[in-house]
Amino acid sequence: MTYTPQRWRLDDLLPPADSPEMEAHLTALEERIVAFTALRETLTPDISTAQFREVLDQYEALASDAGMLEAYSYLWFSEDTSNQAALAFRARAEQITAQAENRTMFFNLWWKALDDENAARLIAVSGDRRYFLETLRRFSPHTLSEPEERIINIKNVNGINAVLTLYDMLTSRFKFRLVVDGEEKLLTRGELSPYITSPSAELRAAAYQELYRVYGEHTDVLAQMYANRVRDWAEENIKLRHFASPVNVRNLGNDIPDAVVETLLDVVRQNNSLFQRFFRLKARRLETDKIRRYDLYAPLSEADKRYTFDEAVRMVDESYRAFSPALADMAMRVIQQQHLDAEIRPHKIGGAYCYSAHPQITPWVLTNFSGRINDVSTLAHELGHAVHGMMAHEHSPLTFHSVLPLAETASIFGEMLLTDKLLAEEQDVDVRRTLLGSFMDGAYASITRQAYFVIFEQQAHEMILNGATPDELHRAYLATLSEQFGEAVELSDDFRLEWTLIPHIYHTPFYCYAYAFGNLLVLGLYRKYKEMGREAFEPLYLRILAHGGSASPTAIISEAGFDIADPAFWQGGFAVLDEMLVELEKL
Repeated sequence: MTYTPQRWRLDDLLPPADSPEMEAHLTALEERIVAFTALRETLTPDISTAQFREVLDQYEALASDAGMLEAYSYLWFSEDTSNQAALAFRARAEQITAQAENRTMFFNLWWKALDDENAARLIAVSGDRRYFLETLRRFSPHTLSEPEERIINIKNVNGINAVLTLYDMLTSRFKFRLVVDGEEKLLTRGELSPYITSPSAELRAAAYQELYRVYGEHTDVLAQMYANRVRDWAEENIKLRHFASPVNVRNLGNDIPDAVVETLLDVVRQNNSLFQRFFRLKARRLETDKIRRYDLYAPLSEADKRYTFDEAVRMVDESYRAFSPALADMAMRVIQQQHLDAEIRPHKIGGAYCYSAHPQITPWVLTNFSGRINDVSTLAHELGHAVHGMMAHEHSPLTFHSVLPLAETASIFGEMLLTDKLLAEEQDVDVRRTLLGSFMDGAYASITRQAYFVIFEQQAHEMILNGATPDELHRAYLATLSEQFGEAVELSDDFRLEWTLIPHIYHTPFYCYAYAFGNLLVLGLYRKYKEMGREAFEPLYLRILAHGGSASPTAIISEAGFDIADPAFWQGGFAVLDEMLVELEKL
């Protein structure tokens, strides 16, 4: 069998949007809502444990149905953001799920307000839903009245959520012109992206300059969208809900103490010199005094090896299978069930992601495959997300999604497995240099770069509330880049716009430290894997994945013997990177 990039199919999730079966699903969802609202009167402090379990069962089923509807609408929109039917259905689904949340909100509010003694009594019989219930109660101090919560839900659908949809629609329609081998090409962002790793310095610079030219033409609109996001975040979360800070909202949701996040960011800043050393090495390999920011992802040799999609699938499968046949089988299930969309095509959303819609359904994976080693790594990464979801299949729909800081564990571990396989099999020095260089590129992009996005966000939220202009935001972002690169990289002014290209900054404020968290965690896990050996380590690793979101990050990580409050834990990840950089310096 030869594997080729295909468009995914969604019929394993829900029937087509225009079908009678979809209307039947929506009718059933409405009936679940009506049945659940009838239970409101049973919610008293002395509710019996049997009655509470019945309420929780119905709540779980309702959340599952609404979640699958939301997943279907986003997956369909992602495959073609210009599809008017998909856009209309997404808007309809958002309205339905918002109304469902409003009509069932009484359960969450009752649970958050319940006295500690009765809450403990009911948590004791909640089974796998325990951590979900504990998480709700963490937000008790920040919960508003039922009418206020309803207004916010309605406002979000036609307010900030609409702004974010417009951001996706606008940026996914951007077209870029690039002259390649004397021919002008009209490209999507996904098609343009591989040129930033081209062996040609001129082509790398031209690709970046065209990227920022197009975004620059819309920078006022994009900056205004972000300002609306920040003000909305502050009005709701700081003024109404009284969170301690903008980032505290994300930290509480992740169940990570503020101090741990600050420790993580501090350790990342303290290790800027490691990547600056790598960038100086890259300058020597490229025979220049200092690399430009355009050259940050330049290959370290002329070995511009390309891979077919079939080769990429088989490489990922073999690397997973050598570690754990069970994980490899799960990863291949995504492809065999046609839940992978790897085609590059106009209006398809850029980048890559994995969407786990339900613990009993194989996740969906979106990539934009162009044949480079980074695309192979991306495939290994996103399939790692998928196997993480599948490993948690025994959990409730309320607890199978891992929290954000642990959500990158299996994905980055999958990339490490692939890199190990390629290095073990490749004898050509140039190719080995390219592989190690690509790994260091990826480590910078997923640790330091992502951490500094959050550092910038912390500044930007404060600046916008104090009336900052887009130009002031651009200068602040450029300053964060200067801190990262020091004297090792020549930084041009056009990179001041880079933050407007980052969807997470718009969609999920302060999300990005999860990448740094996950990468440094995996580097620690990988070191333990090498120390313990596969047979001893595999069961430990699979247990970590199988937790899903059923326990706190601190509890899950402690099983591996790590303390996330200790700066030495984070520094250990940089020690692994230093070892790889030393190996690269020898080539």
